[in-house]
Amino acid sequence: MTDNPYRTLPDRAFWKRAVASRHYEDMTDLWKPPAMDGTEKFATAGSCFAQHIGRHVSARGSGNYLDMEPAPVFLPEEDHSRYGFGIYSCRYGNIYTSRQLVQLAKEALARRPMSTHVWEKDGRFFDALRPTVDPIGQENTATVLALRTKHLEQVREMFLSLDVMIFTLGLTEAWISPEDGTAFPTAPGVAAGDPSTNPAAFHNLTVDEIRADMREFWALLKEVNPGARMILTVSPVPLIATASEQHVLPATNYSKSVLRVCAEELATSEDSIYYFPSYEIVNSAQGRGYYFEPDLRSVNDRGVQYVMSHFFTGDMAKAFPAPDAPDPYGDVVCDEEIIEERV
Repeated sequence: MTDNPYRTLPDRAFWKRAVASRHYEDMTDLWKPPAMDGTEKFATAGSCFAQHIGRHVSARGSGNYLDMEPAPVFLPEEDHSRYGFGIYSCRYGNIYTSRQLVQLAKEALARRPMSTHVWEKDGRFFDALRPTVDPIGQENTATVLALRTKHLEQVREMFLSLDVMIFTLGLTEAWISPEDGTAFPTAPGVAAGDPSTNPAAFHNLTVDEIRADMREFWALLKEVNPGARMILTVSPVPLIATASEQHVLPATNYSKSVLRVCAEELATSEDSIYYFPSYEIVNSAQGRGYYFEPDLRSVNDRGVQYVMSHFFTGDMAKAFPAPDAPDPYGDVVCDEEIIEERV
């Protein structure tokens, strides 16, 4: 008679032992962090929630966090995030989709011509691939493109220098140029640009498309940085709006489900890719919505702190000990919020 295959499994494998019999904030072993020795260089990118992770990694080990495009000394600290500085490891703004990520890598590594998409608003000019990192824009298109060239040089250096890439998958909904397939972080007309002169088609990425994007990105990164590792998360923040013609609630569930499936497939098929369950920690019904602000969308300070208490476990806790001061909390910069502000 074959022994019960569940008999030797640890407590974390059983709902009653791991969840039902514990206070929600007493759960343990939600993930297995990668082995770390504290010398690793971390880079962050992704949707808005990734900013919390970068902020905490930087606070616990500032020498380990790559900030390739620091703010100029003349810019007051209170204006740093407004101008896209200190939000991520480079000044690319929010990278919501897998298509944006692989597109960025191709441009930085000279596998794709640099984007020349420039949007105009009130006589000022903006990089269409990061329209919110410069709130006042530039005087002409040439300056925008020159700044993009410098930006991509730093992104390339980031890819070459990092040991661990932390990427937060945020959305499946994308806006794509019919001219050359360029993916934009926002629709033209939201932050800048005009749909009549800067056309973009709505496209809801599928599991297959996101899987292909992420595998292409991973192959590019490993080609130039063979020792690189990647931690994937899925943003727990719901969509602020959907262009899918669905109600925003099922549209959100579709988007997060697809992203979660892709993250799991990548993490289980690649030895150097790991999944951290920030989405589950915040969104599980067992949390009873405790970690959201009254808008049921923004993650509150308690939620961020609880997520990070799980992130810094195992070797991650050894490599990044808690700082003497309380872990940081701050507002995040989200391109999506402009959608509601300007409708």
